[in-house]
Amino acid sequence: MSILSDRWIREEAARSGMIEPFVERQQREGCISYGLSSYGYDARVSDEFKIFTNVDSAIVDPKNFASNSFVDRKTDVCVIPPNSFALARTVEYFRIPRDVLVICLGKSTYARCGIIVNVTPLEPEWEGHVTLEFSNTTPLPAKIYANEGACQFLFLKGNEPCEVSYADRAGKYMGQRGVTLPKL
Repeated sequence: MSILSDRWIREEAARSGMIEPFVERQQREGCISYGLSSYGYDARVSDEFKIFTNVDSAIVDPKNFASNSFVDRKTDVCVIPPNSFALARTVEYFRIPRDVLVICLGKSTYARCGIIVNVTPLEPEWEGHVTLEFSNTTPLPAKIYANEGACQFLFLKGNEPCEVSYADRAGKYMGQRGVTLPKL
C-alpha cells in the first residue's frame, strides 16, 4: 500500500469528481488551512453542527442513539462545551475509488488546543459528506470555525482492487449528506 501524491489527488478529483468542491492549493491566509497538500487533502468543516447536550439525562447508546442528545446549530463558529463533543460534516463530498482507502487525521492547530477530530476510514467506493466528531478534551469551551480546515485525508492505494467494496455491500452510511448520526 502506498500513499498517493498531490498530483494523483488532483488528477482523480478532475477525472472522477473524487472531491467536490476541490481546492487546488492550500488556502491559509487568515484561516485554518485547507485544500490540496503534498500527500493529502485538508477538508473544511461546514457550518452545520450537532452539539452534544445532556439536558434529558440520556445514556449514550450506539445501538439506540437518542437524537435529542444534540442541539442543532447553523453557525460560522461552533462553541463546544468543556469535556464534550460536537458532530459536523465536511464541506466536501467524497467519492472513493475501488482500489483506495482513505485515512483521516486531525489538524495540528486544533490538536494543540486539546480538540481532537475523529473519523473512521473512508472505504473503497464509499461516497458522501464525511461526518466529523470534534472532542473538546479541555475544561474550557472550545471554538470550531466553519468553512476552514478541520482534518487531513490521506489516500492509500491498495495492491489490487478489493473483492467487496463498501458500495457492493450497500454500507449503511453510503451517500450520506449532512451530519449523520449513528445507525445500527
